[in-house]
Amino acid sequence: MAGLYIGSTAGYSGKNMIVMGLGARLQKEGASLAYMKPVGAMPVYYGDAMVDEDARFVQEVLGLEQNQNMVTPVLVTQDFKVKAFTGSYEDLTPRIADAYEKISRGKDLTLVAGSGSMHSGKYCGVDGISVIKRLGVKAIIIDRYAKDIRYDELIVHKEELGDQLLGVILNDVPENMAEEVNTLIKPLLERHGVKVLGVIPSDPLMGAIKVSDLAERLGGKVISAHSKADRVVQSFLIGTMQVENFMTHFRKNKHSAVIVGGDRSDVQLVALEGDCPCLVLTGNLYPNDIILTRSEVLETPIVVIRDDTFGVAKKMEAILSRHKLRDVIKIQQGEQLVSSTLDVPWIKAALGL
Repeated sequence: MAGLYIGSTAGYSGKNMIVMGLGARLQKEGASLAYMKPVGAMPVYYGDAMVDEDARFVQEVLGLEQNQNMVTPVLVTQDFKVKAFTGSYEDLTPRIADAYEKISRGKDLTLVAGSGSMHSGKYCGVDGISVIKRLGVKAIIIDRYAKDIRYDELIVHKEELGDQLLGVILNDVPENMAEEVNTLIKPLLERHGVKVLGVIPSDPLMGAIKVSDLAERLGGKVISAHSKADRVVQSFLIGTMQVENFMTHFRKNKHSAVIVGGDRSDVQLVALEGDCPCLVLTGNLYPNDIILTRSEVLETPIVVIRDDTFGVAKKMEAILSRHKLRDVIKIQQGEQLVSSTLDVPWIKAALGL
């Protein structure tokens, strides 16, 4: 049996996308899989049992039914944190190793998902590096582009893991950075023994969110065109400028939600007539009747938020960069991105599949 740990340099880097995309590809090619997430940082109740939310979701997508206690042997609850912080906890790695051994029986490959960064959980000995070494599995580390590639960190992880590190995946690379990543960063990493298994380009759909989910996450509510609250938001534009300047920017970003004060009916009307996916009105100010009527006619939802415009913009940026992979269309797109960009034949050969 083989094991493959999927970790990352930071949270929200695409671990679930890689696990599901790679897992689906291997299943289509005939491999039998097991899946586990040794440390669950998102405990929720599923029926009478407490499980990790992401782990349960990945199992459903891959069509796996496994014992939840083995899938996630360590759940980070508040009680767990108190014991860990005070030093009142046992060595947890034997529990993880026992679960891995049982869940892997009879399977071609066990996909092991990390939580947070490679060093998350160091305070209680269940960080990615420690788990990989204890289980004796191979590893792939994802680095999601965030102003730069964390090349130093990836090289350090290679030194920590040696031959157990199969390689790295560079995710969410903007189009304007693709040449630098492929001609400078990738060769640099490979000179240090870090194999680059794939460079995944930025895809607006992967960070998109439904209007209804966006309203919930922002603590607001949809007040019009409710039937279209499943429209997708991929980016946003702040409408605080004069309407003439706003029109110039809006023409270049027509698929962006527009964040604007509830009293700026001039900007609101331009955004509605330009078919923006939704209006986000700030300051807890409701629009006038003309705007509400046009919203219903054009089927463009309006969301009203209590916070000020720049506070909402800051929250929006965080939401769009960290929104969970949940919609079917995003899962399918993720699988396509993984399958088309990763060197899957090399990975299979390295794992003996």
